[in-house]
Amino acid sequence: MAAPDFSQLPWIVPYQDILAIAGTDCVELLEVTNCYGGAAWARYHYTQTSPLIISSRTVGSTTRYLLRVGTSNLKLRPSVSAGGIESVELSDDTVKVTYAGLGGGGVGATMCRALARDVIDYDLTPAGGSKMSRGTLTLPKRSRVIVGVDDTDTKDEGATWALVNNIAAMVDNNTLRYVSHAIVQLYPVKAKTKNCVATVVEFASLNANKPIKKFQELLEGYTLSDQTGMAVLNSFGAKSLLSYGDAARSGEVSRSAAMEAADAAGVEVRLQGRGIIGAIAAIPFFSQCDQSVKLDHILRSETV
Repeated sequence: MAAPDFSQLPWIVPYQDILAIAGTDCVELLEVTNCYGGAAWARYHYTQTSPLIISSRTVGSTTRYLLRVGTSNLKLRPSVSAGGIESVELSDDTVKVTYAGLGGGGVGATMCRALARDVIDYDLTPAGGSKMSRGTLTLPKRSRVIVGVDDTDTKDEGATWALVNNIAAMVDNNTLRYVSHAIVQLYPVKAKTKNCVATVVEFASLNANKPIKKFQELLEGYTLSDQTGMAVLNSFGAKSLLSYGDAARSGEVSRSAAMEAADAAGVEVRLQGRGIIGAIAAIPFFSQCDQSVKLDHILRSETV
């Protein structure tokens, strides 16, 4: 369905993007907003109202909802629980999410979200004023691809965090969407450039089996180091790597330990320089941008 023309409605604030990353019986919904105030209102009310929401958090301009698949009967109340997520449906290729809201919250639940990139189709009821409104979005069913990188610079020049961000932006397309970047502080071993950090980027993919060939080619072309490490995990979550990641953040670990952890978790090692130790360690901290930079904080509770 073509997007409706809301250009004459000055109270419509379209979402930039809504992405659905699917697991076996859950979905992580990523909503990228053009108005943080509206997104903050929605996150508060939705988490008060929706039994399907397992957890929610904000990363930059993105609200990330971890959702159960199913349907719930929302009890909407003005001012305190005025909107929510009513149902989440999985099929082979799509995810359908139904939102509901009262008043202005109903505008956000319907027209504002219908205009987001990645929306395939929508079914909306009238919204605005004092009405209760409902909107169902049909989204492509995406999977998660996580890429860890370390050791691309030298003592004289370079910055891994920036290079990886720029390469991720270069390969971003409708099939492989670049959704998050995190700098992961590692234990400061002797074989470091300066700060001893690795970088992890996350993609929402329409083809989990398609290798990130272009990313690797660009990384090999731009790296300044002959010790670059690159590791890829195609998985909804990365908890199986958390104990290894914790070890690399609290002390020095060996290459053999890194390779053992990678093999056990199903990580694909793409570049095998010394940086592979940090590249693998960074993976379980994807999208945990504020926590992963802290050396004195071992992240556990919010890792998917």
